[in-house]
Amino acid sequence: MDLDQVYRSRFSEGDAAGKDAIWREIGAYLQRFVPRNGRVIDVACDRGDFIRNIEAGEKWATDLRALSSSLPGVRFVQGNGLELDAIVPREHFDLAFMSNYLEHLPSSDMVVRQFEVLARVLRPRGRVMVLQPNIRHVGGAYWDFIDHKVALTERSLEEAASLAGFRTVRLISRFLPYTTKSRLPQHPAMVRAYLAFPPAWRILGKQTLYVGELPN
Repeated sequence: MDLDQVYRSRFSEGDAAGKDAIWREIGAYLQRFVPRNGRVIDVACDRGDFIRNIEAGEKWATDLRALSSSLPGVRFVQGNGLELDAIVPREHFDLAFMSNYLEHLPSSDMVVRQFEVLARVLRPRGRVMVLQPNIRHVGGAYWDFIDHKVALTERSLEEAASLAGFRTVRLISRFLPYTTKSRLPQHPAMVRAYLAFPPAWRILGKQTLYVGELPN
């Protein structure tokens, strides 16, 4: 499958501009889980919406596609997330982030393997943060995207991480709407208000936020 063609078809330039405004607010909210002086890697980063909108001492990103030109100030490594431990330093990072990625892997076994790979590139007490569509909340619309292969709930996501040695620090079953084209208000002030009002998450939230930590 030609991923560049898929994403060009799926998201217009206008959509990209809208995502930038939304992610400035999401990044500011997620900063509470990000060590400002730490080493952070955005796995399967796409346009780098997360890594561009947080503060960290050292920023890395990786994707199958060549995206380094759109990520100034970020050390970009092109490659497969499942082979990350062969292309970036091991036991180096304080936090690894994944967003809307695990559902694209070929099987549930590969989801567990991805967490195992991340465990090898994280330092002791390193954390993984995952933003993930939840099929329990999304329903059949989960399969509206041709490249979705693995169905995950908050429980199976947590189980996959635990099999790789992570313990749960935070698990929010309903966090963000399914896509940036969902009913999440687009104006930055409205996005900020949504994120500050968890009762709204219970109505609009279709994606799960998971934070897990490795032992010492």
